[in-house]
Amino acid sequence: MSSSTPFTQLTTSYVQAPNNLIIVGETAFAYRELGLNTGIPVFLLNHWGAVLDNVDPRIADGLARKHRVIAIDYRGIGLSGGIAPVTVDEMARDTLALIRTMGFDQVDLLGFSLGGFVAQDLALKAPGLVRKLILAGTGPAGGQGIDRVGALSWPLMLKGLLTLRDPKTYLFFTSTKSGRQAASAFLKRLKERESDRDKGPTPRALFRQLNAIKAWGRQAAQDLGRLRMPVLVVNGDSDIMVPTELSYDIARRIPHAQLVIYPDAGHGGVFQHHAEFVPKVLEFLA
Repeated sequence: MSSSTPFTQLTTSYVQAPNNLIIVGETAFAYRELGLNTGIPVFLLNHWGAVLDNVDPRIADGLARKHRVIAIDYRGIGLSGGIAPVTVDEMARDTLALIRTMGFDQVDLLGFSLGGFVAQDLALKAPGLVRKLILAGTGPAGGQGIDRVGALSWPLMLKGLLTLRDPKTYLFFTSTKSGRQAASAFLKRLKERESDRDKGPTPRALFRQLNAIKAWGRQAAQDLGRLRMPVLVVNGDSDIMVPTELSYDIARRIPHAQLVIYPDAGHGGVFQHHAEFVPKVLEFLA
């Protein structure tokens, strides 16, 4: 574990990126940084229960070819200190404070699933800070079905235990042949880093983040028309965790939104189609 001293040269490999800590207020936040050492950074905001080792190395490495890329652990998750928040509002405030502590006055955000909730909320709180926004496998506040993520997830997590498979096989991917192949390849990628790995989430943190997701699904809709920056909305056509229709809903409500829907793909469509997703993001951020 190294401290948050600046690098003269950042690694271009997510698997080799060191774990870093930065103190924000009184809490230590863990992050990994790679790619260019200059320019507007791309912050990767991750899904429910995710730690730094749940970032897809192909996406991080692909973006790092042309950008500074920073992946973070939320408060109370992985190597970050503190107690996991029970609202997206607090997670967005944490992330905003982290970005400002790092000294950035402009960032790009790539939020996946829960990270997409955080990214939307942060962009509404600090629109001048966020240059471009990428929302993957996510939905708006008050989106129909979001408050049922837990009810839908537990049976598939149990299925994972019973079949000795990672639950993400069922939660993130379709049950077709290509979906299963994509799941297998993705889970192998997440194991490429063999040393200095992050800590897994505690049951307490999982439940607290699930409460944040439920509250997001039940809160009043936000005025997404206030988001004036370019926004890229991406999902698979068969997302069972955050229904694909919610991606269409977000894209309709944001003035400068582009929408990409991948065929035969679920919640993890960006992982299944990473070879198309990375060039699309690089074009969008250019």
